[in-house]
Amino acid sequence: MSRSTLDKEFALMQSRVQDVAKLCERLRQENKALLEQQNDLVEERSKLIEKNEMARAKVEQMISRLKSMEASQ
Repeated sequence: MSRSTLDKEFALMQSRVQDVAKLCERLRQENKALLEQQNDLVEERSKLIEKNEMARAKVEQMISRLKSMEASQ
């Protein structure tokens, strides 16, 4: 192989390595964003479950009071 051919192949490999490095960085950033989004959604889900449990408890208390009012009549 001639020096010129080796230089071209080296330049091509170098370009490909840079492309892979850029892709890795983009995927790293995307992964970070997705992990943050997942954490936010998990937190939101936890809050919604808590609100749902509080609402359920209030409804059960109302039903219990209505039943006791009905029984006292």
